[in-house]
Amino acid sequence: MKITFLAPCYCWGPSGGTRVVCEYSNRLVAKGHEVSIVFPRRLKYPPPPLAAEPLYYKLRGMARGAFEMFCKPSINWQPVDPRVKSLCVPSSDVSCVPDGDAIFATAWPTVRSVLEYPAAKGEKCYLIQGYETFMGPKDLVDETWRAPLHKVAVAKWLIELGESLGCRDIAYVPNAINHERYRLIEPIEGRRPRIAMAFSKAAVKGSSDGIEALEIVRKKYPGLRVVFFGTTNFRPSIPKWIEYHSNPPQEFIIQEIYNKSSIFLSPSRSEGWSLPPAESAACGCAIVASDSGGIRDYVENGVTGMLSPSKDPKTLAENLCLLLAKDDLRIQLALAARKRVAEFSWDRSASLLEGLLLNVIRRRQVATPLHSFARQAG
Repeated sequence: MKITFLAPCYCWGPSGGTRVVCEYSNRLVAKGHEVSIVFPRRLKYPPPPLAAEPLYYKLRGMARGAFEMFCKPSINWQPVDPRVKSLCVPSSDVSCVPDGDAIFATAWPTVRSVLEYPAAKGEKCYLIQGYETFMGPKDLVDETWRAPLHKVAVAKWLIELGESLGCRDIAYVPNAINHERYRLIEPIEGRRPRIAMAFSKAAVKGSSDGIEALEIVRKKYPGLRVVFFGTTNFRPSIPKWIEYHSNPPQEFIIQEIYNKSSIFLSPSRSEGWSLPPAESAACGCAIVASDSGGIRDYVENGVTGMLSPSKDPKTLAENLCLLLAKDDLRIQLALAARKRVAEFSWDRSASLLEGLLLNVIRRRQVATPLHSFARQAG
């Protein structure tokens, strides 16, 4: 098969959505398929600007636009099989997209372009990686969910949400972990108390909730060690007592952050599946998290981690204090979480996705819902 993934933009730094696409691409080319990832500098149908967008972000966007006129990104933070064609193109116009057997929209602003592509570009699919109302108006996002595309969701809560929106044709193919990369190096049992967290300025990531929770915990544990990592090129406005690493290499995150921390804090308010907590669990961290939706696929409260309601720093703090006080419980949850995330492999998910695509292509124009096939395997 010839398979194309349409990204929403150039990718200059680590991105969970891009990582997922790259992982699928790597495994699909290994199975003998031809795969292209199209990175458009601009979308033909961009999302409407956010009304409350600060002037700084508008100026930064203008500067980046000028920079992108002459420069193209390279993905050095994620392994990409050289057989995968990474195409940095001017726009999402049909002329910039190769012909194929299947083409995926990978974010809601890419759906309209895919819908307009001729049949030569392939069966039209939609990889739903989250409920992206933080990226655009709810009515427009919901409209893409109801569009006549073969839809694949990365988490069970997205299936449930889709059904509430009137969609009955969404397949479930979960995200996964590269277990050869995200691995246990330091024993779980002997780790000293240290909390790790991925920091982001995006409100949906809930970093302010995480910081508030940590400030509460620090009153009880004044010597608390905390390490953040993120993609900003300068130290953001986080407390000085928190160690911060800007754009660290993935191997540094694996060896020096995940494997040398005892607890991973995930305060996100909404996530499609949530990769960092799962990666940290594969490396031996216990998970304390807000219920962001997708994290339920591998975190069961009190069994494989500690979950609290979204936007609830107080309960996050209580759960952190519980694991700091009870090391046996921290070890128990970390071992259970590592065992649970071991069930999610990219090879299995890529095989599911491959099967779905083959099923669709064999039955062109026949009303055979994707979800009936996927749920048998899921």
